[in-house]
Amino acid sequence: MNTKMKAFLLQFVSFAVLFFLMRLLIVEFTALAGFWIPLTSAVAATILAPQFKTIATPDGDRILMKWIFMKGVKTFK
Repeated sequence: MNTKMKAFLLQFVSFAVLFFLMRLLIVEFTALAGFWIPLTSAVAATILAPQFKTIATPDGDRILMKWIFMKGVKTFK
């Protein structure tokens, strides 16, 4: 599996986990109904999920992660 696919899967899994967590919290603690529940969950998960990008370096491709709760950028191999 190449690094672009890994970055895509990491991004998707982090969004999906946050989406379902936010959906459960919204259903439990708010009075929203209908399409507002998934819409609100999607917006919140988009804002809170970390962003993964792939860059090419002389040593090979690297995955970079940026998150609003972290200062700076974290590098993965």
